[in-house]
Amino acid sequence: MWIWLTLFSAILLGSYDIVKKQAVKTNSVLWVLFGATALSTLFLSPFFSPGPLENHLRLMAKAVLVSLSWISGLIAIKMLPLTTVSTIKASRPMFVLIFSLILFHEKLNLLQWGGVLLVIAALFMLGRSSKKEGITFSSNSGLAWMVVSVLTGVASALYDKYILGLMEPLFVQSWTNLYISLIMALVLLGDWLRDRRGFRRFRWDWKLLLIAVLITGSDMLYFFAVNEEDALISVISITRRSSVLITFLGGALVFRENNIRDKFIDLVIMLAGVIMLLFSS
Repeated sequence: MWIWLTLFSAILLGSYDIVKKQAVKTNSVLWVLFGATALSTLFLSPFFSPGPLENHLRLMAKAVLVSLSWISGLIAIKMLPLTTVSTIKASRPMFVLIFSLILFHEKLNLLQWGGVLLVIAALFMLGRSSKKEGITFSSNSGLAWMVVSVLTGVASALYDKYILGLMEPLFVQSWTNLYISLIMALVLLGDWLRDRRGFRRFRWDWKLLLIAVLITGSDMLYFFAVNEEDALISVISITRRSSVLITFLGGALVFRENNIRDKFIDLVIMLAGVIMLLFSS
């Protein structure tokens, strides 16, 4: 059951990325992330319940990891070429796999290994194929920010397995969203204080509501998947990254991007890997 929850989570996540790309035409990425997270918190408000202080401290740590991953990733994207960002981001599921085997002693069957390796290979191929679009590799301080983004993202995924062993999924999701919203509000306030004249003000966009619905649904399915007793965080992380299949499809249909043919083989390999994971679990 958990693998199907993860698959539907990936579909919603890919749809979220498509709508988010449209939303950043109206607002900055920080405003979009803050708006979506704040609205998601509002949707989840019926599930707020008090809990022990130590649990809230754990969720604050989770919120810091997520926020740091987002912000460092945004900084890196501004400083690095797309091929660098894509290739390094593609390594994230591999690190989750390695550490989940070490920390949680997860054991994958032969079919799961086959699916995992196919998806990871496809992710790396997708990252490298960006070179065909005239983008070349460069090395600068943006690499450090990208590494921070990936490592905090990996830590967040592994941490999910731990905290969901202690708390209910909706408790985790609702409070974590609230804490992320507060952190993002502080980041926006810092941006405004640093450069009041150049600060890009918020403009209401109904797409933010759709983004919030999609990410709330995606995260909810993800947390319930991780919470299942026999769930493998290594397989969940890699399957969820297959959301790029939806993103590329949206790029072709919505944005009329013409690079899909160049990446068709990569996408077929990834789809084959996802199918193997579905049948293996």
